[in-house]
Amino acid sequence: MDMNHDACYRAIQTRDARFDGRLFIGVHTTGIYCRPICPAQTPKKQNVAFYASAAAAQEAGFRPCLRCRPEASPDFAIWRGTANTVARATQLIEAGALDDGDVEALAARLGVGERQLRRLFQQHVGASPIAVAQTRRVLLAKQLIHQTNLPMADIAMASGFGSVRRFNETFQTLFKRPPAKLRGARRAGEADRRGNEIAIKLPYRAPYDWNTILAFLSARAIPNVEHVTPTAYARTITFGGEHGTIRVTQGDGDTLNVTVDFPRVNFLPVIIARIRRVFDLAADPSVIATHLGEDPKLAPLVAARPGLRVPGAWDGFELAVRAILGQQITVGAATRLAGILANTFGEKLANPQSPTLTRIFPSAETIAKADLSVLGMPRARIKSLSSLAAAVAADPQIFGARRGLDEAITQLRGLSGIGEWTAQYIAMRELREPDAFPASDIGLLRAMEGKDGKRPTPAWLLARAEKWRPWRAYAALHLWASDMQATKPPRPKFPDTDRPTAGLSPPSS
Repeated sequence: MDMNHDACYRAIQTRDARFDGRLFIGVHTTGIYCRPICPAQTPKKQNVAFYASAAAAQEAGFRPCLRCRPEASPDFAIWRGTANTVARATQLIEAGALDDGDVEALAARLGVGERQLRRLFQQHVGASPIAVAQTRRVLLAKQLIHQTNLPMADIAMASGFGSVRRFNETFQTLFKRPPAKLRGARRAGEADRRGNEIAIKLPYRAPYDWNTILAFLSARAIPNVEHVTPTAYARTITFGGEHGTIRVTQGDGDTLNVTVDFPRVNFLPVIIARIRRVFDLAADPSVIATHLGEDPKLAPLVAARPGLRVPGAWDGFELAVRAILGQQITVGAATRLAGILANTFGEKLANPQSPTLTRIFPSAETIAKADLSVLGMPRARIKSLSSLAAAVAADPQIFGARRGLDEAITQLRGLSGIGEWTAQYIAMRELREPDAFPASDIGLLRAMEGKDGKRPTPAWLLARAEKWRPWRAYAALHLWASDMQATKPPRPKFPDTDRPTAGLSPPSS
């Protein structure tokens, strides 16, 4: 967004919610930075500065407002479509890349120099990578202080601070008071934390097509690992040898309600990052809809489903296995096979709280050593699964952020069982590449049929999709959603798209 001073000031004068997450206001007279919707009296024009991110405002010396709470603003990926290196770096930072590593190592993972990465962050975010990591840490801690009853020591660990002392010092410096003073008195009747459960709210930019994303996840839910109802998504999770569950529902306002049941709070930032990825909470639907709506084919589809998101994946290996299982068969058949795989080789939860969530999806190491003949699949596909598992076990970063979409596709296609369609599908859902596009997908080709019923070729569709860049993944979701012509059901049933068109993009073996 252009940080034009006059335009930005008009936005805060009207408290325009459309700019929430797009800009932050630093007030020189108070040393505080706010959201455009802050209920406080609008400061004088000469006393404010505008920033493209909370990290930029905080790096400039401002502290978060206690009234509008910047931690509750939508996470707007302002650089998407203009600097995907920054988007990928931010994903890694959110997943903890700078908790144990440094900027040089982060730059190396992205295939750029450290100085170049810092320059890109200053250009597109207005802050350094370190400042982004520190700001996310502080804002998560502040969110947990306001939304939970966790002890301060647990909040320090859960938000990524190395020690309680560092946590206290940071808050004392920023807010001139210890963190406990930000919480205030507990409201009457407020419940204590139940067991290992932590309940928080994750904001998004409206509109949000909750029903469609839930329908997509429901059609692909792995039995006993995932469970989807008309109002909620739940699944089992594992980190550091510990097991737990998450549950996500639609909240009041522009938020999702998240319940995390996990024994170790230090994994909370990674868990939140994955939930945000699965539900695509960083998307700006207005920007995407404006661009795709310029195409006469997509315009009515975009209007019919405002706020459509690209569902992400919880785990890259799990998604790749699911994609290979789904090659040349239906979504339902692939789901059944994934359930057999999980029930046969996945670990059991010691004390499952739900009869529908009892298994952890098996690890790459487990699958690499397993006898997969129980799946009753062709020998070539079993070999592909075993080879994929061995490759992931040897290099867990295979599904990590890459230097670019083309390189990611090339590297993924080098894996056994991964063809062009599967690589694009993984890039779309796991790598969060907004321009990934599985052009040979049968559902996409069917959705683009002409009035004469003639189905286009993948090459034609790929050329047609050029005008949809850099949001081709969102165009694909709109086409998939339009392919099923649902009538009464409130949650559309997605077509059988977990496979390429027969004969056009065969799985490599």
